[in-house]
Amino acid sequence: SEYGFAEKVVEGMFIVVNSITIKIHSKAFHASFELWQLQGYSVNPNWQQSDLRLTRITDPQRGEVLTFKELTWQTLRIEADATDNGDQDPVTTPLRLITNQGRIQISLKRRTKDCNVVASKLMFLLDDLLWVLTDSQLKAMMKYAESLSEAMEKSAQQRKSLAPESVQITPPAPSAQQSWSQPFGVSPNASSISQYFDKHDMKESSYHLLISRLDLHICDDSHARESGALKHGMLGGAIQLTFRRMAFDYYPFHRAGDACKHWVRYSDAMETRGQWAKKLVGDFQSKIEKL
Repeated sequence: SEYGFAEKVVEGMFIVVNSITIKIHSKAFHASFELWQLQGYSVNPNWQQSDLRLTRITDPQRGEVLTFKELTWQTLRIEADATDNGDQDPVTTPLRLITNQGRIQISLKRRTKDCNVVASKLMFLLDDLLWVLTDSQLKAMMKYAESLSEAMEKSAQQRKSLAPESVQITPPAPSAQQSWSQPFGVSPNASSISQYFDKHDMKESSYHLLISRLDLHICDDSHARESGALKHGMLGGAIQLTFRRMAFDYYPFHRAGDACKHWVRYSDAMETRGQWAKKLVGDFQSKIEKL
């Protein structure tokens, strides 16, 4: 339906959930997801709680609206246990990950006429993260990844099939382009709204992960192979890795050769890469035209 009063009321809700527990059971793996003290609320473009009227930006010229949400929690616990043929593997131990005080920032761009999402931006922010891994847990992670590989391949195929449709609806409507090409007759208020909309606009969908500090400890299971290690005169070992401000940025619908200046961590080095990619795309298109 058209974006109106009912949608604004739903967006303005403040949600509080004490605990969420999700358990997944299959022949390949068992997994559990636990979340405590979840809160969801609307924020302004600067990610601050304020008047609800400031948590959305509507541009009548484009026929689009921007909304901003934030999810916070106190504790997140993820556990994955790989199995073989439906039986528990005694060699592997469950893979556990516990984080504290994380948040997710969500930006949505929708059309006002039908509320369809044109583009979205999701930022997964974590503070200090401590992760202890053993060699048997690494084996469990590999088996867990193998069990999900088929589903990931199907997801990639589906994403590629939906990409052309998403790219087509990303550019503004023709009526909006005509209004931009005719600055005369547009009120100053409409012009300021358009500039404010451009400042916080999402050019394409993207997903981001930012970890302030990650302490990764990898050690062997000395308790599981203590007898064998002592027999061969070997002792257990460990390695510690520390990452600061580790970031992952993913743009699933970005086409080769398109500009990257709107990316979160854009640099001059990307401009050189963009020219190289654009040349490759041009060569590929010329070969296709010859065929």
